[in-house]
Formats: sequence, C-alpha cells, structure tokens
Amino acid sequence: MNPEEIAQRLEMLRIEHRDLDAAIIALGDATVPDQLQLARLKKRKLRLRDEIAWCEDQLVPDIIA
Repeated sequence: MNPEEIAQRLEMLRIEHRDLDAAIIALGDATVPDQLQLARLKKRKLRLRDEIAWCEDQLVPDIIA
C-alpha cells in the first residue's frame, strides 16, 4: 500500500469509528438497550482503533534517537 492509499483508508476508518460511536450512544440511550449488539459495536470500534493506529504508524516514519 502506498501512502496515499493508507491515508484514504485512514480517513474511511475514522469516519466509520465516529459512526460507530454515534450508534453506540444511540443504542445505549434506548429504553431497553440490546446488550449483545452494544458489545458487538464496541468490539468493532476497538478493532477499528487498532487499524487506525496501524495506518498512522505506516504514515509516520520511525525516528531513531
């Protein structure tokens, strides 16, 4: 993957992460929240966070001190 593709993927992941955040909040505000669905959304959000971190690491060069 070249840096441009990584940057595009990173932006898509960030958007999906924000959307999941909104969905989790909305589901949690329900009178009877679906705990299983809530857990699945939170797990997906954590996986996205890990993938976002990986993409960011690919775009930022290592600095050897």
